[in-house]
Amino acid sequence: MNILNNRNKRTSIFKAVALCLIAAMSFTLVSCDDDMDIQQSYPFTVEVMPVPNKVVKGQTVEIRCELKKEGDFSGTLYTIRYFQFEGEGSLKMDNGITFLPNDRYLLENEKFRLYYTAEGEEAHNFIVVVEDNFGVRITEIVQNAGLELISKK
Repeated sequence: MNILNNRNKRTSIFKAVALCLIAAMSFTLVSCDDDMDIQQSYPFTVEVMPVPNKVVKGQTVEIRCELKKEGDFSGTLYTIRYFQFEGEGSLKMDNGITFLPNDRYLLENEKFRLYYTAEGEEAHNFIVVVEDNFGVRITEIVQNAGLELISKK
């Protein structure tokens, strides 16, 4: 009789341990999530070196810029565009591309230079927008060739 009691106790303990292991495994499998969150969009700013406050007709002003990113995701692309709302002039990139208003151009380097050439005597005001492919946008306004940050989104 003692042998049967020991066998029943062992069987009961074995069943309890097996039940605990099955329960633990089911909780583990249920709590797993295949959708892993990977941050793709990181905040960034555009740092600009000081530029002259006044520009005269025919003068070209160099605007040195640097893209400062808080993180890096290999699929991130940055574009630049501009819109001139006062005055006449042209804006070129350091790689020779002359910008057309509101057309987007790929930023290939984190450090880049813009060259604004005044084509009129009046004030020269325009907006420069740098965006990533996730919709994060930095807007800069250039007034009389002086650059000032006006908004971040």
